[in-house]
Amino acid sequence: MIFTIAIDGPAAAGKGTIARAVAAHFGFAHLDTGLLYRAVGRHLLNGEDPVAAARALDPAELDEGALRTPEVAQAASQVAVLPEVRAALVDFQRGFARREGGAVLDGRDIGTVICPAAEAKLFVTASAEVRAQRRFRELAEKGLEVDYDTVLADVRARDARDMSRAEAPLVAAGDATVVDTSEMAIADAVAAAIAAVEARR
Repeated sequence: MIFTIAIDGPAAAGKGTIARAVAAHFGFAHLDTGLLYRAVGRHLLNGEDPVAAARALDPAELDEGALRTPEVAQAASQVAVLPEVRAALVDFQRGFARREGGAVLDGRDIGTVICPAAEAKLFVTASAEVRAQRRFRELAEKGLEVDYDTVLADVRARDARDMSRAEAPLVAAGDATVVDTSEMAIADAVAAAIAAVEARR
């Protein structure tokens, strides 16, 4: 059985949490495509060529913990605007999406570019202020020295970059179900996402 669920949205909207829960609910494989760009971004920070890094990316590099720093996030956003990097990672994502047994992919352009024919599409969003507060708490809990205003500025800068880039800008697919998590508990957001997928099955 091949069934693809595409979940898009801006940083810290909750799409990763929702994607993991939806994948677990349906027994599907899950890919956080942002980790691909974070892995390439880390190569950039190491002084390596991002295009070469994207073409040679090893799935074993997708260690989530090592890639969840603000520096890597900013570098990921920088390499994501490079058409050559995006092209190198498209085949990887499309192959994963059509694997047997079902797949959930979350990112910025899954429903619009990577899997425009996905059986179910969600666009998970929230206000910039709510997303910055979530990211601030997440970083503070990891013991990182951060302040809310800086995190909010970073969130807005990433949004501007992601939404204005010429190649695969962040935008909701026309047939995506929008889930705004600004005022929702995680359990409610997950339930809404599962209901939206069930409606497409």
